[in-house]
Amino acid sequence: MPRRIRIGIDTGGTFTDVVAFDEDTGELVTTKTPSTPANPADGFLAGIDKVLDLLGATGADIDAVSHGTTVATNQLLEGKVDRLGFITNTGYEAMLEIARQSVPDGYGNSYFWVKPPRIVPRDLVKGVEGRLDVNGDEVRPFDEAGARAVARWFRDQGVDTLGVCFLHSYADPVHEERMRAVLLEEHPDAVVSLSSQVLREYREYERAMTTLVDAAVKPRLSAYVTNIKARLEAYDDRTIPFYVMKSNGGVLSADEVVHQPITTVLSGPAAGALGAALIAEVAGFDRVLTSDGGGTSTDVSVVIDGEPTLTTEGTVGAFPSKIPMIDVVTVGAGGGSIAWLSPEGTLKVGPQSAGADPGPICYGKGGTEVTITDAHVVLGRIPPHLLGGEIPLDVDAARAGVEALAEQLGLSLEACATGVLEISAWNQANALRQVTVKRGLDVRDFTLTTFGGSGSLLLCRLMDVLGIPTVLVPPNPGNVSAFGLLTVDVKNDYVQTHVALADALEPATVATAYDELTGRAADALAAEGFAPEQHQFVRTADLRYFGQAFEVRVPVPDGAVDAGVLAEVAGRFHAEHKALYGYDFSGDTTQQVEWVNLRVSGIGPIKRPEITRHEISGSWEMGWPAPSRPVCFDAEIGFVDTWVVPRADLRPGQGMPGPVIIEEFGSTVPVHPGFEVRVDEYLNLIVTRSES
Repeated sequence: MPRRIRIGIDTGGTFTDVVAFDEDTGELVTTKTPSTPANPADGFLAGIDKVLDLLGATGADIDAVSHGTTVATNQLLEGKVDRLGFITNTGYEAMLEIARQSVPDGYGNSYFWVKPPRIVPRDLVKGVEGRLDVNGDEVRPFDEAGARAVARWFRDQGVDTLGVCFLHSYADPVHEERMRAVLLEEHPDAVVSLSSQVLREYREYERAMTTLVDAAVKPRLSAYVTNIKARLEAYDDRTIPFYVMKSNGGVLSADEVVHQPITTVLSGPAAGALGAALIAEVAGFDRVLTSDGGGTSTDVSVVIDGEPTLTTEGTVGAFPSKIPMIDVVTVGAGGGSIAWLSPEGTLKVGPQSAGADPGPICYGKGGTEVTITDAHVVLGRIPPHLLGGEIPLDVDAARAGVEALAEQLGLSLEACATGVLEISAWNQANALRQVTVKRGLDVRDFTLTTFGGSGSLLLCRLMDVLGIPTVLVPPNPGNVSAFGLLTVDVKNDYVQTHVALADALEPATVATAYDELTGRAADALAAEGFAPEQHQFVRTADLRYFGQAFEVRVPVPDGAVDAGVLAEVAGRFHAEHKALYGYDFSGDTTQQVEWVNLRVSGIGPIKRPEITRHEISGSWEMGWPAPSRPVCFDAEIGFVDTWVVPRADLRPGQGMPGPVIIEEFGSTVPVHPGFEVRVDEYLNLIVTRSES
């Protein structure tokens, strides 16, 4: 009888993290393997082989595979968008140039801000005649001949990836669907994304940008997922259920995700936030910041009462994406982020990354540019190897690279390396401020949970910079994202714009719209193999005060929609508006509430692994000597002998003051002087400031 083993695999820019959960025994096994950028499927399958070997299992025992990928994330972060075309209404070809009046960092810096390049250059934007009104009624007919001319022009120009966004197609997709049919006839090789399928809600600029991001990542992501799916089928001569993590905190089958690639733009970061949320909640922390450091980027988010916050106003790099996603801020500050000099001679770090190939200089694979990992290894903060010795590091080559950079800056080796890390720490701190201070939250009220291969390397500096009192580092922190993949349900989101004042809203109209959205969600869950009795649905609505430009999302109760439900939703909106902005108009009859979007999430639940609690058995102070190596925590002080402790040797209740380096298979935790670390009953490391 085959075992029932579910596997979570998170492929990062540098390493592929793997977690396997045996549903019959409850056993949980973790491992890592190097990523293979030339063909990520190689690293993916190598990870499966490795974890099955650890479990003493075979491919026949695999019940399902869930995957978190940074393919789309890294493509957008590094701005590697291939040639892309945009089709819209005649007269609206400048939509992307007009965009929104949004100046980064406030108007104080507006004189120094240059609008970034559009995702599609102006010469690759074409208009087609035809027009619908806000209700979806046809004002001017679709120009069939003009559409064919546009399709042939893109074909002749060799532009094979296209986004289509017509005005008010959220109300009726008929013109967009006709454009797709024309493209299929005139330019059959084109990869096409329609806004009415990607984001069926109003605001043309945001809908157009989201559609173009979907189109931009579709070729690469579809090829990637299709390749892995084919390799999995060849792996065990059967169809192994294969799911891909979505940005909204759910997973979707590989067959469906290739049609919705935009939903994966924060695939890996979303899995990490969910895994960290569960770990921190079990450990007793209800207000948590998560920081997931990988090889290319660091991803941060907020978790309150065990639930990561959601948004539809997210961005990845320079590109806004208005799909529902866990509110993650991503910065190019991973272990492979490159240190470089600006034309003015200023030291910069990221967002470009050396990735896994050639990787940092210390990998010895041809890398020539200093990275964050090189700075850590030169300072002794990470060992001269990775993955428990599987990957030796060339410390001398890294030192030579840092020395060359230091000479250009006129700095010592120690000052240059610590400077690289200081810039990286402030980049991460600024990202954490974006998800807290800019949202009216006090960062000092939160516990920081750090994970990922590089996520915990700068935790002490983040505590200093932000005033954070406590940091939690989970067991196997390099595999938290892969663990998170085993904790998430299948989830699909559906939205329909319905703008109406609350006083004029008919309960029957709202009920009909929700029934339609729920039906679409139910069909998707049935296609994923969930029986009707397993289906779960969550209803929400976007509301605002009349005259406001943006909305607040609030839950809508289950059951029949009547006047009482609509009033309850309005009451929740007033309360949420006051919590977010400090005021509301609940007692002002002149300020009307306006409904904007109706939303339904369809959820198919899965069984989650349990986190084991251990008895406190050790004394707080460690009682044994530890090996040491010279480590530099401060450039002015230089290298000091520092304890190096294998994390596997630590027991619940034990702890020690810094400086100490705690090492394990997939990551390293440097605890600086002035800090102390202990192990809790769930084997988490808890880092706080020393009282002495």
